[in-house]
Amino acid sequence: MKYEGKAIKYSDNVDTDVIIPARYLNTSEPEQLAAHCMEDLDKTFVSRVKRGDMIVAGQNFGCGSSREHAPIAIKASGISIVIAKSFARIFYRNAINIGLAIVECPEAAEDINEGDTIRADMDSGIIKNLTSGKEYKTQPFPEFIQNIIENGGLMNSAEKGIL
Repeated sequence: MKYEGKAIKYSDNVDTDVIIPARYLNTSEPEQLAAHCMEDLDKTFVSRVKRGDMIVAGQNFGCGSSREHAPIAIKASGISIVIAKSFARIFYRNAINIGLAIVECPEAAEDINEGDTIRADMDSGIIKNLTSGKEYKTQPFPEFIQNIIENGGLMNSAEKGIL
């Protein structure tokens, strides 16, 4: 599992209410959620995110409510992977369950700047900042998580008999 894209950087404690504001929870359609992703935190997010880009964030990313809408909105916006210092546990589970790649790597999350080009190889656990040349080591995805992400989430994996 290899990802490459530009970093979109956020700070600590980005909660699910700013990832997808509650006023948009009357739908679960990924494209509609993506149209409002990060709207209350970053008005420019939807206009500048490109397929393959990465969110790089501080501690406790995805804190707040346990809604699945937040990782759905992020994935549907085109974000390939979220790299953070840490994640709220329920967000972490929800992200994997819907097939959004996420990884904790505090050193990378601290060093990577907005707009840096990043390559994340989750088979080896190597994250490389192509802009600065720095390299970071994290845990590679276990095979069962790779299967869930590659198949678009837990339910898709179960339907295909992969689990």
